[in-house]
Amino acid sequence: MKKLIINISFVLVAATSLVSCKKAIEEKFYNPEKARDASLSGLFTAMLNNDRVAAKYWNVRTFLCQMPGVYAQTSYFPNANSVYQQSDGYSQNYWDDFYATGGNGSGSMAQYRSMETKFKTLSDAEKATQGAIMQAAKVVLIEQAAKMVDLWGDIPYSEAGSLETSSTIVNAKFDEQKALYTSFIADLATAGAYFKANPTNKDFAKADILLKGDVNLWARYANSLRLRLLMRISKVDEGTARTAVLDMLNNSAAFPLIDGGNNPSYNPGSSDVLLQPLTNSTSDLSAAFMEGSWYATDYMLNTVMLPANDPRIPVIYDKYGRTVNGKFVPNATYKAMPVTMTGADQETKFADYSVLDSATFLYNQKLPGIVITASEVNLLKAEAYERWGSSASAQTAYGNALRQSVTFYHYLNNLNQGGGYVNVPVPDAAAIDTWVNTSSAAYTGTSANKLANIYTQKWVHLGVLQSTEAWSEYRRTGFPVLTFPADGKLSGFDTPPTRLIYPGKEKILNAANYQTVQAKDTRKTKIFWQQ
Repeated sequence: MKKLIINISFVLVAATSLVSCKKAIEEKFYNPEKARDASLSGLFTAMLNNDRVAAKYWNVRTFLCQMPGVYAQTSYFPNANSVYQQSDGYSQNYWDDFYATGGNGSGSMAQYRSMETKFKTLSDAEKATQGAIMQAAKVVLIEQAAKMVDLWGDIPYSEAGSLETSSTIVNAKFDEQKALYTSFIADLATAGAYFKANPTNKDFAKADILLKGDVNLWARYANSLRLRLLMRISKVDEGTARTAVLDMLNNSAAFPLIDGGNNPSYNPGSSDVLLQPLTNSTSDLSAAFMEGSWYATDYMLNTVMLPANDPRIPVIYDKYGRTVNGKFVPNATYKAMPVTMTGADQETKFADYSVLDSATFLYNQKLPGIVITASEVNLLKAEAYERWGSSASAQTAYGNALRQSVTFYHYLNNLNQGGGYVNVPVPDAAAIDTWVNTSSAAYTGTSANKLANIYTQKWVHLGVLQSTEAWSEYRRTGFPVLTFPADGKLSGFDTPPTRLIYPGKEKILNAANYQTVQAKDTRKTKIFWQQ
């Protein structure tokens, strides 16, 4: 077993108006590697070209599998004494990658502020043409900013990016988290309506490496992200969430969603919001996972999936095994190491337990970055219907979501063609129906039982690649009910946090504004949407 902790040095780079990215873009898109004028199109492409969204080593290795994946148990972790302690350097790096270019993200905030500045210089006719790019950029910014709020709470937002807008550096205030969510939800409604009412154009299509300028998909993306955020606040502001969500669900023509047309056999590649790798990409996540996080997780496999005979198991996990007398002998069954296993036992017995599937996760050079999928959206719909509407409608959405999750994970698996990897065929409909209708995953029991299944299945679907969302949903719903070993942990770090502590450099360089949020800056302070 390779140790989870390794030393990686990094340099924080100041924000600039243009980004120099590390990837090549197909000719039909703008190439962020080449110097360009500060056009909206070029800036938008650079904003989308985000290694914090793409399936890339740094984000998976240093963030997803170090913090949210551990705190939500969507990624394996060694039973070390400091496992629940936040990595200050890596969280600082994530923070900086939102605000500034030149790191491992795209600097979403810096790029957007540069776009705002450029947009102001355009003629009215140009503004009308470029409006789609600005609306799309706002959706992308909100998706990333909402994650920042979910991780930290109050964040600099409204005053952030002064270097791009005024060529001066102003220390930005921390905006209150609930107010930010309110503005995000309102802005997403505006964006969704815009894309419903306006056509695409060739500049937008060329710049858009995410959805290729498809305004229908952008409307669905904006509405689905709004649905996610509304359900996120629904435990603490149920009135607002209920009214807005039911308005959306009862008027699907006005509020189309990323729901795969409610078709279990939908095409994730054309329906979901996925940041596809470039055609010349040769990177994979083998190093990111094999440095300590490629083992199956206990609760997900042992408690949720195996008892239900979950059809996703063969494309999410591999049985693994040992080499005996020069021959590899696979394990007889799927099973995960118990979360209570000691570190010493983990080091010596890991080969007897399952690991993440090689074709789907470790060596899949075509693995996309996952933004939002049909299965997540239908699970959000199921929760809304169960709480505020028809349980029958909730069951339909839930069944669609589970079947779509099977389709989605087989889609990921089948992206990896050749190279000796085995592509697992999709199970027949009868086997999937048995799982959905008669296993422990079935939509039965009290309303509380049904909601618990919705929450748990969403957590499974989000999995390791969407650990940030999984951690948010776990904190919001309390499901699944996980066990976190506390024995031998560092004092004050015997359980996972409920939020991340602000990065050290923010406390120093933005000290005056930090004072306004310092009282909230504890690892056990709740994000506003937590009960």
